[in-house]
Formats: sequence, structure tokens, C-alpha cells
Amino acid sequence: MSETVQIAGSVERITFYNPENGYSVVRIKPDTRGMLPFKYASGRDALITVVGNLPELNPGEWVKLTGRWISHPKHGRQFQPELCEKSRPASIEGVKRYLGSGMIRGVGSVMAERIVDRFGADTLEIIDNDPKRLGEVLGIGKKRVANIIKSWEEQRAIKDVMLFLQDHGVSTGLAVKIYKQYGDDSLAIVQSEPYRLMQDIYGIGFKTADKIAQALGLAHDDPGRIEAGVAYTLNRMAEEGHVYMPQDALEPEAADILGLETEKVTAVINKLDTSGLIKRETLVYKIDPIGSIGLEPSTSQPKELTAALREENAVYLTPLYYSEIGVTNRVRRMIDHPTSRLAALQAKMRQQGADRAVQAVNTGVLLAAQQVEAVVTAVTNKVTILTGGPGTGKTTTLRALLDLLDRGRFSAALAAPTGRAAKRLAEATDREAKTVHRLLEYNPGEGFGRNEDNPIDADMIVIDEASMLDLVLTNNLLKAIGLDSHLLLVGDIDQLPSVGAGDVLADLIDSGVTAVVRLQTIFRQAADSYIIHNAHRINAGQMPQTSAKANDFYIFIKDDPQETADLLVEIVKTRVPHKFGLDAMDDIQVLAPMYNGAVGVTRLNEVLQAALNPAGGRKIERRLGGRIFRVGDKVMQTVNNYDKHVYNGDIGRITALDPIQQVITVNIDGAPTVYDFLEADELIHAYAISVHKSQGAEYPCVVMPVVVQHYMMLQRNLLYTAVTRAKKLVILVGTRRAIKIALSNNKVSQRYTALDYRLQQGQGYGA
Repeated sequence: MSETVQIAGSVERITFYNPENGYSVVRIKPDTRGMLPFKYASGRDALITVVGNLPELNPGEWVKLTGRWISHPKHGRQFQPELCEKSRPASIEGVKRYLGSGMIRGVGSVMAERIVDRFGADTLEIIDNDPKRLGEVLGIGKKRVANIIKSWEEQRAIKDVMLFLQDHGVSTGLAVKIYKQYGDDSLAIVQSEPYRLMQDIYGIGFKTADKIAQALGLAHDDPGRIEAGVAYTLNRMAEEGHVYMPQDALEPEAADILGLETEKVTAVINKLDTSGLIKRETLVYKIDPIGSIGLEPSTSQPKELTAALREENAVYLTPLYYSEIGVTNRVRRMIDHPTSRLAALQAKMRQQGADRAVQAVNTGVLLAAQQVEAVVTAVTNKVTILTGGPGTGKTTTLRALLDLLDRGRFSAALAAPTGRAAKRLAEATDREAKTVHRLLEYNPGEGFGRNEDNPIDADMIVIDEASMLDLVLTNNLLKAIGLDSHLLLVGDIDQLPSVGAGDVLADLIDSGVTAVVRLQTIFRQAADSYIIHNAHRINAGQMPQTSAKANDFYIFIKDDPQETADLLVEIVKTRVPHKFGLDAMDDIQVLAPMYNGAVGVTRLNEVLQAALNPAGGRKIERRLGGRIFRVGDKVMQTVNNYDKHVYNGDIGRITALDPIQQVITVNIDGAPTVYDFLEADELIHAYAISVHKSQGAEYPCVVMPVVVQHYMMLQRNLLYTAVTRAKKLVILVGTRRAIKIALSNNKVSQRYTALDYRLQQGQGYGA
């Protein structure tokens, strides 16, 4: 084995970087001053190839590496690092490159050259000890000097945190986030409360925190570690949509993650009830003779019934438990409340006749009987659900209801879970519509401005795309609705359920306590659309149809995944723009069932970025979090950021990228949103997105790969959701076999949720 050596130099380029494990292939320009001569790099421009796990680096940064030389059969001599430190260069030229690398906010290559030209070899010492002298440099004002000093001090403080975290697989970006969160207390908190990072730092999960904790000597079976593992397991299940987890399923799952015996996990869970972390409740399933299952609260049952009951010990994260209880109680209280803000309208409809009152409103169309029923139901019931597939007249029905309210001078507040859905709702109704968060006047750090003490002042609250409502948001929404107001939830129950925990719309329908109207008639003008025609065929488990006359639905057959990807790129880049006049970036959205594989979201984003927004010219780009972000890129927000007023699923275009100020500007719905480089992990490329991420959106054209390699995710409601996102054109690329797999898989993923059963039991259950 070769001896351990140390090298230093500047990063010239990043050939490869895996953000999950830090595996990198980097080209380094060595600095040989004060070091042994390099055997494997000679000449002024010679570069060293470094291969191994490294923190995320950027061209121009200076590093000191400790490791060994290895010989690769194909690529020759390479350096394999064991330790990487971001260090300071020894030469004046190195100092220029170091300062101009983008590590210090406000200093680019031009300004770095001016600073070094002024102070020479003493540059770094002056910045360390007498930084105000930077004002002597031409073009640096007081404000920029202050920014440089602040950035320099942060870099020095972060270095201490980095040295500690480096051995534990924590990237540079996360180390900086830790420092931003905790400041000078960073090291103390990381060392004393490593699992706290899971809650406080976006991007740090259980595995990273656990690695740090283990390195600090925490026992494998320490109760604190087991508690963190249980919380992680429940959170992971919540991300998959579950509200609770049966204890007999939770214990082995958590034990596997922790690498412990199940009994040790059981012992900790049994003591967690008083911690505030979890809530447990015994749910009792009632099994009737034909095998259907109902759920009721655990009470003392007569002995003769015990044979027909099955118990389930449910474990909830505390916020989800109280959200489920809260939604239950609020819905029941609204329904049972004796007064209504629409009482006068109800009386008028009784006097005039409900059908006549609704049809008398000048909506421009004659409503079908089922649509009239929906309007009447919404006026006469406190909580109503209006559902139905595309082309069945949900929007026309909603407009008729709103016109009826307007004529009687009753007020309505309209909202949807996402910005895109709210915009569509506003366009469809010619009325103001907000996101649910805006309707509830959410303020970061303060919570929801609308609540039980300050309810929404409206006679009718309408929520569109209600299938997207998760349990926690629904709970906060219901808190803000007065008991005498009416709530109308509009959505397609056959679409995918919410991304967040819960299956609220389905549970409300299944409970039988809310009024439900399902529109089923496809109107003639909609029936001419192959998109709508095929959406209903897919929902019925039938193969979508194409025709020579059809100009809005196409299926291209390709068996090989790579050929599928190549054809998909050609369709997006060339065929659709040329034939239909649609813009490849703004009008076409690629949806994929999975992230992995040749036609998964990740790979498609890479090839579509190269095809639609290639590097070159003066286009500025920057590698952040393992991704190359480039001016012109199509990107999506992946988490709710209330400070910026952008939400999970918002799509925009990168309009500017400033490596000196370290910010990215993204235009989202016409508004510029500025991201610090450290916030770039909230963004992903959006040339291709998952079908789940498309919920609530509508695109002129949807292009979707449907291949057997995605069989694990191929479901009828997923294909249905994708097709119903398209306004003008749907193109499926793949195989008929894969489409048939999706059509035959109608097993909607069952989520652990007890909302429907709690509603059946009545107000106050479980509180």
C-alpha cells in the first residue's frame, strides 16, 4: 500500500459529484510550494484527478487533501483522499483564485485581483486582522467592506464546525446551514444534541444525525437514540401519507432502521406516551358477517360481541393525532350547529322552489338536474363535497352557485391548496382565489392569523382541488371557519390523494356524515375531447383510444427505455413545438411515475436540460447540491417557504444567477423570488416532474413515459391523474403492456387513517 501523503491546490472542475454520499471525481491544480515534488503531475498546467468521498466543492476553492496515490487500470494515477480540508493557498496567484472562487459573498474574480494587487502576500492576514483596510481598494465601498467582513467571519466559524462534521458525511452546504441556524453554539449543539438536527435543519435526516451520535459514543441501545428512531420511522410513514402506524408494524420497522431487537423498541414505545412525542390509542375494528370492517373507539364491549372485534394499537405523532381529532370534532360541530349564514337564501329557495331559484340565475347555460342538485345541496348543508371527473361540469356548477350567492348578496371565499390551483380557480370563476395558506393569513413564526378566535368572514368557503388537502392543513382550515358558515369541497376523488399525511376527501366521503354530490354526465362539448374521453376510460380500467381524427391524444410505442427517453426528448424539443406551436419550456410538461431509471424524473431532467437549455455562450451556471443550475432552467419549489411566499409544487424559470452575491433569482408566476445558494436544495429541475408533484396543476401539453420498468408505481389513479393534468394534448410514450399494468392495478394505496371512523362515532370521540 502506498504511503499517506498530503497535497494542496485549487479545484479546477468537478467531473462528478453524488450529493447522497459525497463521492466525487475532481480535477485539482496543485500548489507545490513548500511541499514535496509531485510524481504524477508535472508542467505548469498539470492537473491531478482526485477520486473519493469529499464535501461539495466548487471550482476555484482551495483544498488540502490527505490520502494515497492509486493506479486505475483505465484512467491511470489518481489521488484517493482520506481527509479534505478547505484551506488557504500559499501563492499570490492562489490567493487571487481563492478569494475569487465565490466563497466570500460580494467578491468575484475582478475584485479579488484588485485586493491582492493592493495587499500582495499580506492579503489574508489583513482580512483576518485589519479588514477595514479593504476600503483602500478601488471600487470597494463601506457597505461591501462590511459584507466581506461578515462573510469572512462566518467562513472562519464554519471551518470549526466543518472539521468536526467532515468525518460524519455532512456536506459543506449542510455545515453552513447548521452554523446559520445555531451560530456560535453550533459545535456545542451538534455534540450534545445531534438528533435535534433532524427537526431544525432541512436536509438532515436520521441517518446523518445518528452517524454523528454514534461517533460521539452514544450507546446503540440508548433510549434517546431509540426515541429518535421511532420518531423518524413515524415521520417517514407520514411522508407516505399515513396518519398513524399500527404498533405491531412500527416496532419491527423501527428496529430494522436502528439495528436493534424489537423488544428494545417496544420497551421505549411503551414509555413514550408521557413524552409528548406520540399518542397511542386502541382502535377496535368491527367485522360484520360479510367481511366489511368498521372502526369504533375502544370501550367495554359486551362479551357476546368480542368474537366480532379486532383491536389495533395505533401510534400517532402527536400533531397528527390532534389534527385527526380536531377535524372530527369541527366537522361534527359544523353539521350539528343550528344556525346558518345562508338561512335567508334557504328560506327563499323553499318559498320559490329550489330548482327554479337556481335556474333563475343567469349563468348562460341551462344546468343539468345533477348540477342543480349540487347547488341546492351546498346551500342547504353545512359541509358539502362536489366531486366528478373531467368534463362533468364541476366548474359550471360552481359558477352557478357563486352567481346565486352574488344575487342574494351573500359572500364567498375561494381557495385551493397550491398557487397554481388557486390561479386556475380564479380564471375559471372570474373571482379572487387564494392559496389556503393566504386565506388563513399565515405568517412565518406567528402561525395562522385566521382561527377560532378570528374566523374567515364569509358565508360560503369554497376549496378547489380538495383531494390535495392533507390532515394538518384541513384541521387549521376548519378551525378558521365559523360554525354557521358553509364549506364546499370541490375535487376529483379518483385522483391521487394528498402528498401530506391523510386521505381527507376520501375519508369525508366514506364517513357518510357529509353531503356528497358526484357529477357523472359527460357534457357533449367535453365528449369530443379524446383527453376527457380517455380519462374516463382509464378510470374505468379500459385502454385509452386513439384515432386518425384525434388531435389531442397520442400513444407512441417504444420497448427500450433508452429509446423511449430519446424519442421523448425529440417530441418535447421538436415535434410538438413544430406541429402544435407549443413552447417546449412553458407549455409542455413531462410527467413520470418514478425518479429512477432511464426514463425516471432524475435522468429525464438531465437530458431535457441538455436539449432545451444547454451550456454555452455567456450562460451562467453553478453546481449546487450535486445539480447544475443554469440561467434559463425550469425549476420547482419542493417545500413550503412561507418567508418567500412560495410553496411546494410552484414552478418557475431561473432568470439570474449571481456567483458573487451567491443568489439565484427565479421567476415564479411573474414574481422574482431570490434564493441564497444555501437554499438551492429547496429547488429541483422541473423539465420532468413526478405525477404526484403535478397535482392541482394544468398544462397545455403532458408527455409521459409509461414503461414496464416503472411497474411498482404504475397505478390506474396515477395514469388518470397524469392525463387529467393536460388541457390540449396528451402524449404517452412506452408500451401498451405498461399501460395495461397501470389499468389493471386499481388497488389504491391504503393509508392508515381513522378519520372516517371517528366521524361515524360522533363529536368528541378520542378527545
